[in-house]
Amino acid sequence: MGFLNLRALRWKVAALTAAACCAVAAVVGLLVHRATAEHGRRAGDERVSAQLWLAQQEFDRTGKRPEAASLMTPDELPEPLARKLAEQQQTDAFAIWYDVKEPNWYWLWAAAPVEGGRVLTVRTDMSAEVRSLQLLDRSIVKAVLAALLVVVPLAALATEPMNRRLRHGARTARRIADGDLDARIGRRGRARDEITEMSAAMDAMAGALQLRLDAEKRFTADVAHELRTPLMGLLTSAGLLAADDEAADLVRERVETLRRLVEDLLEVSRLDAGAEQARLDEVPLGELVTDVIRRGSRADGTQVLVDGANVVRTDPRRLERIVSNLVSNAHRHGAAPVTVTVTGARIVVRDHGPGFPSGLLAAGPQRFRTGATGRGHGLGLTIALGQAAVLGARLDFANADDGGAQATLELERPPELARRALAR
Repeated sequence: MGFLNLRALRWKVAALTAAACCAVAAVVGLLVHRATAEHGRRAGDERVSAQLWLAQQEFDRTGKRPEAASLMTPDELPEPLARKLAEQQQTDAFAIWYDVKEPNWYWLWAAAPVEGGRVLTVRTDMSAEVRSLQLLDRSIVKAVLAALLVVVPLAALATEPMNRRLRHGARTARRIADGDLDARIGRRGRARDEITEMSAAMDAMAGALQLRLDAEKRFTADVAHELRTPLMGLLTSAGLLAADDEAADLVRERVETLRRLVEDLLEVSRLDAGAEQARLDEVPLGELVTDVIRRGSRADGTQVLVDGANVVRTDPRRLERIVSNLVSNAHRHGAAPVTVTVTGARIVVRDHGPGFPSGLLAAGPQRFRTGATGRGHGLGLTIALGQAAVLGARLDFANADDGGAQATLELERPPELARRALAR
C-alpha cells in the first residue's frame, strides 16, 4: 500500500486528527473572538460615555455646543439612535448606538437630551477595534493551518507501525488462503492492543484449520488404503459370478464403481501429501487432446476444435487425466453439446447445461460436494485441480454468458516440479 494512497488507514487517522484539531481550534477561536469583541465593545462604550459626559459638562457650563459634540433635534437623529433615546424615561439618561456599514464604517454614537428639546450627540471611531479583531481572526486561522501542516504528517507517520502490522497480517492471511497453512502472523513488538488480539485469533484459526485439514487428509488416505484390500477380494469374487446373470452384471458394475472411487481417493490422498511429481515431455497439445477424447467413453458426444495448438512441455498422463475428468463432468452434470477447444496452450471444456453451482465458483471444487444429489462424488474436479497444480497450470471454472459450464486449463509456462503449488 503506497504512502500516498488516500484510502490508507494512516490518512484516515490523519484526517480524523485534523478534524479534531479544527473543531478544537474553532471552539477556542470563537471564544477568543467573542471575548475580544466584547472587550472592545465595552472599551468603546466607556470611551463614548466619557466623551458625552465631558460634552454635557461643557454645555452646562457655557450653554454652547462643545467642539467635540453635535446638537441635533430629535428628528435629525439616526432612526435607531432616536428610538433608543426615546426608550429612556429619565431626562438625564443617555443612549448608545453602534452604527455599522460594511466594510469600512464603524462608529459608536452616544446621545443625551439637553435643554431646549435638543439632543447632544458624540461619536467615536471603532475601526481600530474592528481591524484588530479581524487581524486576530486571521492570526488564529494561520496558526491552525500551520499546526495542521505539522500534525497531519506526524499523525500519518505515527500510524505507520500499526499499518505495518496490519499489512503483515494481510500478507499472512493471503499466504494461508493460497495453501501455506504453516504461515503465522506471530507477535511483533511489545504492543498489547486490538491488532495483537486479532493476530492471535487469526493464528489460532489457522492452526485449527490446519489440524482439521490434516485430519481430513489422513482420514481420506486411511479409508482408501483400508478399502483397497477387501476391494481386491470383492473384485475377484465378482469375477467368479455367472457371466449371463443380470444380478451378477449389476454387482460387477457396482464393484467397478467402488474400485474407481477408491482409486480416486488414493489419488486425492497423494495430491494432498504432495507426493506427486510430473514427468515432462514435449507433446503436441492438439493431437494429445484429440486422442484422449477419441479413446474416451464419451467420444460420440464430444466435439473437439483445434486452432493453432502449441507443442507444450507437460506430463501427458496427468494432462489426459485432467481432460478426461473435465469432459466426464461436463457430460454428467451438463448438457449436450460438449465442446473441447484447443488454442495455443489453452484447453476449454464447455457444455450447455445449467452451469457450475455458485458455491463451486466461489470456493472451488470440494470433495464429496457436487451440487447434484446422487450424481458423482465431487472428486473429479478436485483431482483435475490438483493435477493442474502439479503441472504448474491454471484451471479456472466459470459459467458462459449464454449458459453452460466452462472449464479453462491454461498451460502458460513450461511446467516444473510443482509440489509447492499443490494444496498442502
